Amino acid sequence: MKSNLFHKVELMQNSLIACATGHDYSIKDYTDAREILVNNNSLKHYLPDFVFSCRTPDQFWPYIQKMFPSYSERRGFIWNSFNKLLSYLENENANPLDNIVSISIKENTVEYINEQWQKALERRDSDPEGAITTARTLVETTCKYILDSLDISYDESIDLPKLYSLAASQLNLSPQNHQEEIFKQILGSCQSVVNGLGSLRNKIGDAHGKSIRYIKPKERHAKLAVNLAGSLSSFLIDTFKENFQKQF
Repeated sequence: MKSNLFHKVELMQNSLIACATGHDYSIKDYTDAREILVNNNSLKHYLPDFVFSCRTPDQFWPYIQKMFPSYSERRGFIWNSFNKLLSYLENENANPLDNIVSISIKENTVEYINEQWQKALERRDSDPEGAITTARTLVETTCKYILDSLDISYDESIDLPKLYSLAASQLNLSPQNHQEEIFKQILGSCQSVVNGLGSLRNKIGDAHGKSIRYIKPKERHAKLAVNLAGSLSSFLIDTFKENFQKQF
């Protein structure tokens, strides 16, 4: 099943093709889709340049008219221009985790946490080093958001594992607070993920200078780091909301 975003991009593409080939077109289909897409950090670098400069199909008309004399050339250009974005959205449908985490973070926190998540998604495929660093920052920012909201003080120089432990204790997520072994194992694994993200960022992220023995991370390493950080941050946020929703 195609996503709503995929459908909107198709409507945008079809409106521009109609405009470029002398047919009736929908200004609303284009402008509605454009507003959503240009404000989505994870999709910005997939958008054709003319989407940013042409706010309506009417503005696109002189642009395409100058570039190509024939209708077939215009159609081909527009199809090719949107192919990268549509392919990305098709692949994204196979990874529903992105959407689940995005909804949890966007609806339940402040904008700067969502910005970190969107930045991690944007870098995941194109900049593995940056994505790993941003994944670590996402968890750190989420923990600080929870502690700040609860008016719990912490040292700004505190390392990530200790910061997470402090936030987890406020949410009753410390393994030692639970009797059932399965919950102790799962919550202990969450702490291990945090420790791993900090170490991974220090070893192969872009936060430090590199030695001659440095091994560049691959896309799969970035996907692992971002997906783990997103899932963990979403879990922390949902737990915080459930435990303290009457206060905030």
